[in-house]
Amino acid sequence: MCGGGAPGTRDTDLLAVERTVERVDAIALSGGSAFGLDAAGGVMAFLAQNQRGFRIGDAVVPIVSGAILFDLLNGGNKNWGRYPPYRELGFQAAAQAGTDFALGTVGAGTGATTATHKGGLGSASARVGAFTVGALVAVNALGSVTIGNGPHFWASPYENGAEYGGLGLPHPWPEDALLLRYKGVKPENTTIAIVATDAFLTKAQARHFAVMAQDGLARAIHPVHTPLDGDTVFAAATGKIALTDPVVDMIALGTAAAHALARACARGIYEATALPLAQTRPSWREAFGNTSY
Repeated sequence: MCGGGAPGTRDTDLLAVERTVERVDAIALSGGSAFGLDAAGGVMAFLAQNQRGFRIGDAVVPIVSGAILFDLLNGGNKNWGRYPPYRELGFQAAAQAGTDFALGTVGAGTGATTATHKGGLGSASARVGAFTVGALVAVNALGSVTIGNGPHFWASPYENGAEYGGLGLPHPWPEDALLLRYKGVKPENTTIAIVATDAFLTKAQARHFAVMAQDGLARAIHPVHTPLDGDTVFAAATGKIALTDPVVDMIALGTAAAHALARACARGIYEATALPLAQTRPSWREAFGNTSY
């Protein structure tokens, strides 16, 4: 699901309900703006090497959808030569993929920013009856994930324990809380995410799962889905557990996914560290980490 006005995606048309392909082999989230779409090619190469993909006779074609965010002004050497490095980075990421991974200024979250603080990679999960729901997001938003000029997160009502500080909502409520805070009018934004579950979902159900989950961005970022954001949320289902009641279960799964995505957005900013640049946004911890509220 694309909610912003400037998405950067690869192989998303085939995800439509009426398309032939029923499954994807991987989803790649990358920085690098349009150059970063090559990361999915590296993931494809790894999967092909391991004979995983859509089989047509003796041929194996890995199906890899992806999305990118803009981070080309994040420092570092951009004199790549003939080709940018994202295909090789995608291959390495697929080869090293596992269940343990860092949050904050890593992967697609490395060069990410928000209106007020350093952006980053965030994740959260939850149990919903017999099912598990998880979210992974790279927050590079035009808007802000915190309320006003203070440390409190828009996603505070959904926090699990003190995973992003345990501050709750501000009291009293800041008079300027709803004041628009955004980076400017350059197309340097986009929040990209995936929500996943171990439930068995049809393509139509997976699409609705993504629709409900994308509300998590609206609960964590203000403003969101602007003409200068390319906000994109993928949904995936491993199909391990069948739905007992398709309507009731979908309500529960979609609600949990929205909550998890909101939490993941806040965690991405909470765990981020600032890049060593002369002009860069501070991390949340630099701004508020040593202060009690």
